[in-house]
Amino acid sequence: MCDGRNLPDMRPVYPKAGAYPEHAALVKPDGTQVDRKVFVDREVYDAELRQIFGRAWLFLAHESQVLNPGDFIRTFMGEDDVIVVRQRDKSINAFLNSCPHRGNRVCQVDSGQKSRGFVCNYHGWSFGIDGGLRGTDGKVYDADPTFEKAKIGLTPVAQVQNYKGLIFGTFDPDAPSLEEFLGPFTYYLDVMLDNDDGGTEFVGGAIKSTMECNWKFPAENFVGDILHAFWTHQSGAQAILGGAVNLGEKERERAFHATVYGHGIETNLDKVGNTKTLGYPELVEHTLGRFEAMKQRLGDTRARMFGAVSSCTIFPNFSFLPGQSTFRVWHPKGPGRVDLYTWTLVNKNLPDEYKEMYRKGTMITFSPGGVFEMDDGENWEYATRINEGWVTRHQPLHYGLGIGSEVVDSELPGHIYRGSLNDANQRHFYMRWAEFMQFENWDDLQNGRTAPPQKTRLNAEEG
Repeated sequence: MCDGRNLPDMRPVYPKAGAYPEHAALVKPDGTQVDRKVFVDREVYDAELRQIFGRAWLFLAHESQVLNPGDFIRTFMGEDDVIVVRQRDKSINAFLNSCPHRGNRVCQVDSGQKSRGFVCNYHGWSFGIDGGLRGTDGKVYDADPTFEKAKIGLTPVAQVQNYKGLIFGTFDPDAPSLEEFLGPFTYYLDVMLDNDDGGTEFVGGAIKSTMECNWKFPAENFVGDILHAFWTHQSGAQAILGGAVNLGEKERERAFHATVYGHGIETNLDKVGNTKTLGYPELVEHTLGRFEAMKQRLGDTRARMFGAVSSCTIFPNFSFLPGQSTFRVWHPKGPGRVDLYTWTLVNKNLPDEYKEMYRKGTMITFSPGGVFEMDDGENWEYATRINEGWVTRHQPLHYGLGIGSEVVDSELPGHIYRGSLNDANQRHFYMRWAEFMQFENWDDLQNGRTAPPQKTRLNAEEG
């Protein structure tokens, strides 16, 4: 019994990472082979929750979703339920959606505006938007001299930071800053986030769906797998475009993969390939009409990426498609399930009629009923399910396309690989995965094989 001299310690606990060399060994050091156990083994998955989702910077929200004090949304960091809420001083914080009394949710809804706080349905404990305990059920605790309300509250996410409208969080108080975690990959993020003075916003709410697949299959697909599109998505693209997808020789010659710290983007630099698949000629014309202005702001290469056939993943589970403007998070729910949250990102200054075209285009292409997402989901689900076979799971998977294609002295930041048809970004994605499994400290993590090349130069035209 607590007598006031031995009060319980209610300070936040952030579990420390360990080292799992046996899991790291499931990926060949150069990333060319991956053991299928990484997709189906429960022990591996539990290690991911600790090693990766317990300390990496994870996407939480766009600032446009929480504009005013008290505005909030619910999301997940790994399997941890989290509330993201705008504070009265305009800052943004995030807390575990779990009452410190018995663990029940304190927020049952997906989002809200101008909330004054959150109340647990179990025993009536209430919390302010700053996470602090404000009240309990009646006078029971007020009559207890050992109860210290000021020391009890919702567990905060250790760090929350903003990169040009995108809000990220990490449970690791020792993690480097968000910009250090992203590294020079911000150069590529700015294609979508900084091509216009007005900034960006999410429009149309979130699309939420579930797939029976391992979270890494969609993450690695978006990190740079254009190869599947010309087979998997050809019929859907033909239905929208009225003909086969056919990139010109110049676009193929200029295409490249870029990767650093496991983040990756591939692009064909064709200006409007992805935008065309939304089915609105007006968006194509608008994108082409903005090319010169974007070229002045971002340089020729990045201006060509804005609407191009390209895809991107921020390690571990945040992906987007330039041109189609779909942004999504693959929330893990076990080795064989993922909850997908999808949004449409647009420039704030974009006319409303174009915003609506992008929103509808997301529904047509990458939604549960979208022509492309149905193709992808089926592939990822079968890939996960088939890998559960006892003999099957002992056969290594091949990630060797494009070995030797790295451009050693590229003028672009990161590791650069020639061509769009390449496994380079997938290799780096799994090498980064192995680093998180292997290393306990951030010094090793930030100086591993996926770190930026020592000699990275930026062309003066590119800024």
